[in-house]
Amino acid sequence: MAQLAGHDLAARMAELARMFATPSRVEEILAGVTSAAVELISGADMAGVLLTGKGGKCDSLVDTDAIVAKLDAIQESEKEGPCFDAATDDELVIRTNDFAADKRWPKFGPAAIELGVRSGLSFKLYSTTQTAGALNVFGSKPDTFTSESEAIGLVLASHAAAAILASRQGEQLQSAVASRDTIGQAKGIIMERFNVDAVRAFELLRQLSQTDNTPLAAIAQRVIDTRGD
Repeated sequence: MAQLAGHDLAARMAELARMFATPSRVEEILAGVTSAAVELISGADMAGVLLTGKGGKCDSLVDTDAIVAKLDAIQESEKEGPCFDAATDDELVIRTNDFAADKRWPKFGPAAIELGVRSGLSFKLYSTTQTAGALNVFGSKPDTFTSESEAIGLVLASHAAAAILASRQGEQLQSAVASRDTIGQAKGIIMERFNVDAVRAFELLRQLSQTDNTPLAAIAQRVIDTRGD
């Protein structure tokens, strides 16, 4: 893609920022990030987000081109590649000027070339003990990316990382609220059934949880499910 002027970059960043201010789904934000990467980074022809899990399991998200998913599948199969490394290693950016000359990935490199991909940028999004992620940008020509490309990509990657983090925090919050409501409902059932107060009802739930080695919310759901028995 042609290089955009500085004000165009600022405008695109502001547009992405506005997406965070509205209740957008994480997929919508990531789709905006990947499309912006192709639009704003000179020489970028396609982009996508790769998430990795235990055992090297990979998930391709919001790819702008089907080739990106194919590249991710190759990396999952071979357990090597720039996106895989960016997601799991300490480097924030992994740049490949030419897959034909880069010897870091002896299996992935030739496969990328066969798909018409010669250069790449991979940006680390986040890493936990369970999962990791990377924003990946690819070009059909060698030696197309520069330090300016990396700078733009890092800004976009920060948006993607924030979207994923916000989504996971939201999921955790929803789960916590649901668990709290379930426990509260179970306490009410026990209070009515056994004529005890709220403190004693919760203590009974906690004792059952410890005895059965089962999460408290699961015990509470069991009480709710059997309230008519």
